[in-house]
Amino acid sequence: MFSYDIIAVFAVVLFLLISLYSEFVRPGTSFFIAILLLNLLGILTPSEVLHGFGNEQLAVIIFLIVLGKIFQKRPLIDAFFSKSLEGVKTRTGLMIRMLPFVAVCSAFLNNTPLVAMLMPYLHSWGKRNDIAPSKLLIPLSYAAILGGCATLIGTSTNLIINSLVVEEAEAYNLQPLSIFDFSLVGVPMIVIGLLYIFFADKLLPSKRDVLKDFEEKPREYIVETQIAGNSQLIGKTVKEAHLRHLKGLYLTEILREEQIIAPVSPERYLREGDVLIFAGNTETIADLIKPLSGLTLPKVVEKYRQKKIDIVEVVIAYNSSMIGKKIRYSDFRGKYDAAILAVHRNGERLSGKIGDLILKAGDVMLIVAGSDFGKREVEVHDFYFISKIKEIPKYNVKKSSLLIGGTILAIVLAIFNVASLFQTLLVLLSVLLLFKVTTLADIKASIDYDLIIIIALGLALGAAMIKTGAADLIANSFVFVFEPLGVIGMMFGIFMVANILSAFMFNAAAAVIIFPISLSIAVSMNLNPMPFILLVAYGVGTSFMTPIGYQTNLMVYGPGGYSFKDFFRIGFPLTLIYMVVCVFILGYVYELF
Repeated sequence: MFSYDIIAVFAVVLFLLISLYSEFVRPGTSFFIAILLLNLLGILTPSEVLHGFGNEQLAVIIFLIVLGKIFQKRPLIDAFFSKSLEGVKTRTGLMIRMLPFVAVCSAFLNNTPLVAMLMPYLHSWGKRNDIAPSKLLIPLSYAAILGGCATLIGTSTNLIINSLVVEEAEAYNLQPLSIFDFSLVGVPMIVIGLLYIFFADKLLPSKRDVLKDFEEKPREYIVETQIAGNSQLIGKTVKEAHLRHLKGLYLTEILREEQIIAPVSPERYLREGDVLIFAGNTETIADLIKPLSGLTLPKVVEKYRQKKIDIVEVVIAYNSSMIGKKIRYSDFRGKYDAAILAVHRNGERLSGKIGDLILKAGDVMLIVAGSDFGKREVEVHDFYFISKIKEIPKYNVKKSSLLIGGTILAIVLAIFNVASLFQTLLVLLSVLLLFKVTTLADIKASIDYDLIIIIALGLALGAAMIKTGAADLIANSFVFVFEPLGVIGMMFGIFMVANILSAFMFNAAAAVIIFPISLSIAVSMNLNPMPFILLVAYGVGTSFMTPIGYQTNLMVYGPGGYSFKDFFRIGFPLTLIYMVVCVFILGYVYELF
């Protein structure tokens, strides 16, 4: 018979699964509510709730994310990548050089900023060589995932698993995972996986580039109107002329002789000859012209459009503060000195008034960049750039050498147990601050607070599942179902459940839910827990089948114009390959058969 505590934990886990899948609140908020309920019900004490925030592995995750952002802001990797691909004109040549490079870098750097760095380069390379971004971006994401799974520090998922191991080390006599414990399966799968990606070109779609579509059909996005000499608008303010809340259109700028007026204040007076630039759903332009006499549609001002406007393509980040908000409430123009032209989702341009569109992670936005945008984009954390308005800047050789050399030294010292990864990374960041390679403001801006909440409170959830016996109950049911298939069948089952969970929710959340169950299964069967722990790490860390299962998939989802079935078509065979290789290598090495 189920106890009250077990029923409560099951209810909380069910709430998490539903909220994480439906995304009706942010993942961090979902975990906050879940753990609050467990505390109010007396299942978790305040000290148990807060215990995860003091976990050393959580600090390591933060340090690595910050380090990745420092690399992203300094054009080292993309400069090297650009240099190594000079002269490459074919997709085959690109894949041969790109895939190993990305996989190796991802094994030692956080793969999210790595993909963010390389995505604009691949986008522009594809444009120059007439190759659709959809042929390049899934391979980029998959190579990053494969590389990240090969070491402890390659992905935050592996570090989360290690933090869970550390939490239960005393109770189950476990040892913390080392940097290369994950290489057992990760390295062979880099080779196998990259070969699969290389020969899977026919499975990739060929989708039209959003920016190219804009260049060929600009009037679907930008409309110019001019105030004629007999216009009733002359002498009126923008607000008095009722140009602030137009159906499907937004007044972005005013051209007055050689002057560009942007942003446009509601109190700005209109003059004869002013060229008004509207952005958005321009199919409604007739609604603008009819009621306003003296407003005409001139020819496109080519000089303005070619030399004065910068069109930039960006994709909404998975942890963006803009998710779930209407554009009108995001203060986008005030924050970034830019106006949104259009929003694309799943390869299709969204219709309706720009200001009323509610943004989702993975949405692609076309924006008009103002003169200050280039300065402000350095601090952007709400979206990633697909195309940029500036060239790769020059970099300081001494500071760059310190960053690269210090990172290598920190990792080597941790590998040979001279110091812990926590200590080496803490010293490295202190040195980078001392020599002004980064700043405290940059470090603060780089921290993903949502991820910190998920990990810390996820540790509390795992503790509650073990404490109440909920994990044991699920494990026993799991054993009952899969035991007739033997240990190998059990391992296949764990991998599949972990992978399916991560395919439809935040992978960090999937890790903290499935880990205590897998650990309980190993204990109940009197088996070595280590292969079952690694199974969970590989299962949740290799989410190839959906765009929402892994951050890098979500990053390339909109820019590539992909659909869910595109990811499933190419990702499902790769998932099966990974599962088979993973189970048989772990089974053989740990003598489970």
